Amino acid sequence: MVLVYAEAHEGHFKKATLEAVAYGAKTAEVLGTSCEAVTIGNTDGAAALGQYGAKTVHQISSDNLNHFDSQTYAKALSGAAKSLGAKVVILAHNSTGKSLAGRLAVSLNAGCVTAANAVPTNDGSFKVKKNVFAGKAIADYEINSDIKVLTLSGNSIKPEVTGTDAPVNELAVDVPASRVKVVSVNKQSGDLAPLPEAELVVSAGRGMKGPENWGIIEELAAAIGATTACSRPVADIGWRPHHEHVGQTGVAIKPNLYIAAGISGAIQHLAGVNSSKCIVVINKDPEAPFFKAADYGVCADLFEVVPRLTEAIKKAKA
Repeated sequence: MVLVYAEAHEGHFKKATLEAVAYGAKTAEVLGTSCEAVTIGNTDGAAALGQYGAKTVHQISSDNLNHFDSQTYAKALSGAAKSLGAKVVILAHNSTGKSLAGRLAVSLNAGCVTAANAVPTNDGSFKVKKNVFAGKAIADYEINSDIKVLTLSGNSIKPEVTGTDAPVNELAVDVPASRVKVVSVNKQSGDLAPLPEAELVVSAGRGMKGPENWGIIEELAAAIGATTACSRPVADIGWRPHHEHVGQTGVAIKPNLYIAAGISGAIQHLAGVNSSKCIVVINKDPEAPFFKAADYGVCADLFEVVPRLTEAIKKAKA
């Protein structure tokens, strides 16, 4: 059986969770078994996970799980996997999935592959693909252990409604008290998708000359419904918040469209964005390395191009 951890945020499921469930259903199909989901805490619409491939949804409830603690959550999910006899455990490759995958693998004595980006194959051996060398190559990983733990890279699988609501039941699992005391929780707010889940991203770098000029980037992003991002120097200077930093040392993203304005394209930045399906670069320096990685390049002053691009998009949408 394939078990998917369906993470909920404030009682609701985000796109990354639906992708993981759809991926679990496809993996179960390859293995000739069923896909089930497990949630932690009370969640709205848990039964709807059945529409994306989960045959049953199990809920784990405990006061010890009111705040996220990777040690406690890993023990709860490990207990669920053992109780249900899961052979494959799948999580989203977000901050939660990254912190849980290793602990789960150790607890279950399982082989583990993080950031998988394709449905596993099972032609005599269990193999799964992931990007390596900062996205410059794709590697096949073979897992020979009885139980496997996988995390799914964002935007790798399109979640589609393929079934109906699934039955939801309570799952009794021993949950130890957390050794972590949560004093306060501060969360980012906003209607746009977080960077790891975003399909459209507009990013900018030091070519913006100062934070006071960021309005044209936000206007372009608003025109196409994109999430904004930035290069590391911009975040380090304090022009933009650090959660917008994309690159090797920031957030790795895989959007359908990545527009980069005023970013030279150093290898560290490319490592976090070169899995984008389409890259558009706007830079007045014809020698900018980013042009070599771009699908489309505009060699011109961004302060002229970006407002005109925004205006053209608004006219086209109107």
